[in-house]
Parts: sequence; C-alpha cells; structure tokens
Amino acid sequence: MASPENILLQLAPEDEARINAIYEQLAAQGFPAQQQTPHITVTFSTHMPTPVLQRAAELLPPLLPADFQRVGTVIFGTKRKQTVAWLLETTDELEEAAREVSALNPDGRGPRWTPHLTMGLRLPREIIGEYIEALDNATSAHFKQLTAIQSAFWQPGAERLRILP
Repeated sequence: MASPENILLQLAPEDEARINAIYEQLAAQGFPAQQQTPHITVTFSTHMPTPVLQRAAELLPPLLPADFQRVGTVIFGTKRKQTVAWLLETTDELEEAAREVSALNPDGRGPRWTPHLTMGLRLPREIIGEYIEALDNATSAHFKQLTAIQSAFWQPGAERLRILP
C-alpha cells in the first residue's frame, strides 16, 4: 500500500534535531532505524481532497507556532507491527482546528484527532517493551515540550512538501 498524503505540522529545527538524535541513539542500540521526518499529523488520505487542504490552509497557519506538551507514551496497532509514539497536548484552539480539518476528510476518523509524534514506526510487537524502555532512557526528562512552527501538505508519491499559507 502506498503511503498516504498528509496534512501535518512541522517542528522547530531544534526539536527535530533532538528527535533525530534519539532515533540515531536507538538505532545504535540495534533497534530498527527510523527514517521518517519528525512531524505531527493532522489528517491523512490516499488522495487529499482540495476542500480539506483549503480549510487547513485557512485554519492552521494563524495558530502557529504552537507548543505541544509530552504527556505520555502510546502504542498504536493491534497486529504484529506496532507504532510507539509520544502522546501530545496543545492549545484548545489548535485541537479544535485540527478536528475540523479531520472531520472534512472523507477518509478520516471524523472530528477526532490524537496529537502524537511517532518515535518508533512499524516495530515488531515482541520488542515494544524493550523499545519503550530504551526510548525513555534516551530522552532527557527535561525534554517535555515541542514547538510546531508551520503546517504543510506532504505528498509522498511525488515527494513534494508544500507549506500551507
């Protein structure tokens, strides 16, 4: 299956660098290398409808930059491959805007949004516990806040990233 198109929030360069350093540290310990650019997904679709993009361009940019607080670690997936992520919280205004954008996406989950940052993508189920422990050890206890600086539309098939105005 091809990777979906995403409306996403890009992180401040210093936050992205800190997360990439954590990815590298975990890979050096023998865990699967993480190749994704750190980001926060708002919604995704096989083919993002134009009205969803237009509304995202109206709603999201005025709310950025925005701070996100790390409030926990979550596991997504119920099968052999699972994803480890940091659960995030942000402003009510940004959460409401993201939910509105998500609700417009016919491929989305309705007006739901679970802000998170993927820290381990498609990991074998049997290493999840060990991975979370290593992630906790690799992450400074002081690294509790991230800043999203801009919204963007990512089309993986064309390898095209467009900043939303």
